[in-house]
Amino acid sequence: MKKISFLFILLIFIFASCSNNKEKKYTSISGKALGTFYNITYFDENNKNLQAEIDAVLNRINMSLSVYNPNSIISKVNQNIDTELDDYFKNVFAAAKYFYEITDGTFDISASPLFSAWGFGFGNKEKITPELIDSLKQFTGMEKITMTDEKIIKSDIRVNINANALAKGYAVDVVADFLLSQKIENFLIEIGGEIVVKGKNQNNEKWKIGIDKPYDGNFNAGETLMTAIELTDKSIATSGNYRQFYIDNGKKYAHTIDPITGYPVQHSLLSATVIAADCMSADAVATSLMVMGIEKAKKFLDRHPEYQAYLIYEEDGEYKEYSNIAGD
Repeated sequence: MKKISFLFILLIFIFASCSNNKEKKYTSISGKALGTFYNITYFDENNKNLQAEIDAVLNRINMSLSVYNPNSIISKVNQNIDTELDDYFKNVFAAAKYFYEITDGTFDISASPLFSAWGFGFGNKEKITPELIDSLKQFTGMEKITMTDEKIIKSDIRVNINANALAKGYAVDVVADFLLSQKIENFLIEIGGEIVVKGKNQNNEKWKIGIDKPYDGNFNAGETLMTAIELTDKSIATSGNYRQFYIDNGKKYAHTIDPITGYPVQHSLLSATVIAADCMSADAVATSLMVMGIEKAKKFLDRHPEYQAYLIYEEDGEYKEYSNIAGD
């Protein structure tokens, strides 16, 4: 989904200083995955370096879900090439259907053509007209694509999907499952800003996650924080509209596109941070809340207490905060 693919994620993670307990030495690794970067810190009794194994896992996910890889499963689906679906694709596609339904269509991985038309996807920005938007909406909407007997069926061959709003969060979950299978119970995994934390950090404390102040042009993650959240055994993701935008004829156009209207959102919500049991869910819900705006987001959270959120919005020229995070 373009809205996440081209979003500079607002989260940064803060590693605590190394513990004085030399026997409990944490391993840190980093690399590239899914068109972005990853950073992982974990404690292993035998100080094993698992980067090769983790890179292999991420490469398999990339071959399934990366729209930047022309040979991936999702790229072949978009090209209408008959291809065998793997579990990664099936899991993410099923989740995309679920979030499309519970968010009343504000989360829609088939909205890829709309993002491209507005200049937040592949190719150059098109000349936007109501007629263009109406034509693109004819082949967007998750009701136009289904998965049956491990096959993808489209009602229109022009339907195009982009799972970036789920893929990074899902990759974090898969890597977390791998580390747990290796009997590793203290770790932080971050891929493109999507994070899962388990256990404790090097100081035997909860992990601290910083949330940036959402002012336009704040490109240096961690330089100006709005707050920091202590967290363990949870996942967290942030979406926002202040790092990916452009000005046209004096008007700001943010990368957050409403799949229902086909136009960039125009509301006061600046960033949405979501805490969930799994990172794929946090990723999807954060994206959806940014489309909804502050009032609809609050109502959604009331209906879905399984998600906790920290929202930053603007009112009368000032930052305002809303949070349903336990303890706030």
